[in-house]
Amino acid sequence: MKLLDVRRRLLFYWMVMLSWYGCAQPNGETPATASVYQIVVAFPNLSFHRPVDFQHAGDNTNRVFIIDQPGEIFVFKNESNTSAKKLFLDIKSKVDDGGNEEGLLGLAFHPDYKTNGYFYVNYTASNPNRTVISRFKVSSDPDKADPSSELKILEFRQPYSNHNGGQVSFGPDGYLYIATGDGGSGGDPHGNGQDKSTLLGKILRIDVDRETSGNHYAIPADNPFVGSNEYRQEIYAYGLRNPWRFSFDPVTKSLWTGDVGQNAYEEIDIIVKGGNYGWNTMEGKHCFDPSRGCRTSGLLLPIWEYGRGEGISVTGGFVYRGTTVRTLKGKYIFADYGTGNIWALDPSNVNNPVVTKLAAWDLHIASFGVDQNNELYMCAFDGKIYRFQE
Repeated sequence: MKLLDVRRRLLFYWMVMLSWYGCAQPNGETPATASVYQIVVAFPNLSFHRPVDFQHAGDNTNRVFIIDQPGEIFVFKNESNTSAKKLFLDIKSKVDDGGNEEGLLGLAFHPDYKTNGYFYVNYTASNPNRTVISRFKVSSDPDKADPSSELKILEFRQPYSNHNGGQVSFGPDGYLYIATGDGGSGGDPHGNGQDKSTLLGKILRIDVDRETSGNHYAIPADNPFVGSNEYRQEIYAYGLRNPWRFSFDPVTKSLWTGDVGQNAYEEIDIIVKGGNYGWNTMEGKHCFDPSRGCRTSGLLLPIWEYGRGEGISVTGGFVYRGTTVRTLKGKYIFADYGTGNIWALDPSNVNNPVVTKLAAWDLHIASFGVDQNNELYMCAFDGKIYRFQE
């Protein structure tokens, strides 16, 4: 591992330890922000351990679901004064959260959740170390899942504890998309990003409404490698290092992701079917290891990158389609976990986007989410959920 990568990892874990041992803002206080936007605690009476995902069920019940990384999902009414959260699902006994990037990492509700009660989770497990994509079902109590209803949809081995990806989300086409990291360590030592015979370092797309070939899912007919005996047919896009968070713009249907970099650059990508995003040939728009040569033909470079002067670990966000903060409408909002910087990217010209820094925050933003009205929220590792207000 390169010395710079070692230093970066030490800095990362030092920041994590600070967030655990009291350097974050006290509960209920608004962190300082040099911005025209105020960042406020969305639910002052609620706290979590390590909130890593914010979802709604798409059933018009105006509820919020929060994933706590050790293996719990909580549900509560989307009301700022709420003081009651309910434990929707507890799978701590199944989840391996021994590493900082392991745990219960993603949640997606089926588009027909109101009818079938199905939802999907992404978590890491041990013996052997692996990623598990599972389906659960809600019980007769709408605020309680049935923990015995687990159906494991897809499992694949993880060679290291880091770079697990984590996002699961249904696209506008009704298929389930899954983000996977390159398997971890540093520099992608197994070349997984460019290896189309593995699921690591990819965005996957599967059809969970059909079953084929003994699997609890099917391959969409227009996936880029359908019919291949050499490549994994679940692959939608590849060449990614650790696409921790992705999202779909509900207006344009574009798929946005933040891909966490190695030593020098973080990147924002718009994902297209069959796209090769370059890792580990490229880091951002730059050759990762020039000594190996750098053939860029056929690679899709990021629409935006930033270097170590601005941050160390990108947290992908959402194109804002709410109504509360009018000046952010249509902008892609994302952040850096390490520095707390938050930006708005104007996608009007993706070949030359205008990016504006909204805030320099002193908390670690682990994830973004939207409610049923497309209002934007941020999960931070002080255990609070935040939102913008003008």
